Amino acid sequence: MKVPVLADLIASGQTPEILFWVGCAGSFDQRAQKITRAFVEILKHAKINYAILGKEEMCTGDPVRRAGNEFVFQMMAHQNIQLLNSYSIKKIVTACPHCFNTFKNEYPALGGTFEVIHHSVFLQQMIDEGKIRLKEGGSFSGKKITYHDSCYLGRANNIYEAPRKLLEELDADLVEMKRCRSNGLCCGAGGAQMFKEEEKGFSRINIERTNEAISTEANIIASACPFCNTMLTDGVKLAEKEEKIQVLDIAEIIASSLT
Repeated sequence: MKVPVLADLIASGQTPEILFWVGCAGSFDQRAQKITRAFVEILKHAKINYAILGKEEMCTGDPVRRAGNEFVFQMMAHQNIQLLNSYSIKKIVTACPHCFNTFKNEYPALGGTFEVIHHSVFLQQMIDEGKIRLKEGGSFSGKKITYHDSCYLGRANNIYEAPRKLLEELDADLVEMKRCRSNGLCCGAGGAQMFKEEEKGFSRINIERTNEAISTEANIIASACPFCNTMLTDGVKLAEKEEKIQVLDIAEIIASSLT
């Protein structure tokens, strides 16, 4: 895929409308790369003037701060803020709620003030503005979809409606899990738990959450976070339901429904 890199655009005298912050998962995780590609397809389809940082992009520092290393977090944050300010970046869109939360709520205290939009909200805005249209009676029409609320998107930033509105646009049957919205259950990856050994307990959180999703009898579990996607995908594999249930990011669902 030909994806514009910010440094090249600036060198040619152009300024992108948005910076697409890919994030560590979207860059390096094979499953999350599919989400990145899907979102880029949508941006190109909608003729959005965007760019990525490419090799200049670092981690926002979210996992290292959650793991307790404040010194390294501040080093990474200051480096990112300095880079973004040098390019006069004002608007950032990201498909990762962890990156979104860090930019929105933690960087301002360190001098990094940016308009940050999660891709679920940005996709909804594009539909509202008529920049993208979805097929009527597409491949998701009539299918049962359940949506898993990411902790960093839901409880941390109160974004519940945009992802659901997107799924309702598909003429799908949206079914809620018993624990949803502000009462949603974590997938088990937040707070840097993704990168550490699990502690003793009765059951893994991702299995408990996946079982809640399976009990809705949905064909598709929709998520809006690469970490949640990984944890729920693992849960579906362990339940041996891969042939019956797909775990998809909302960007993948929208990309496959474009007219």
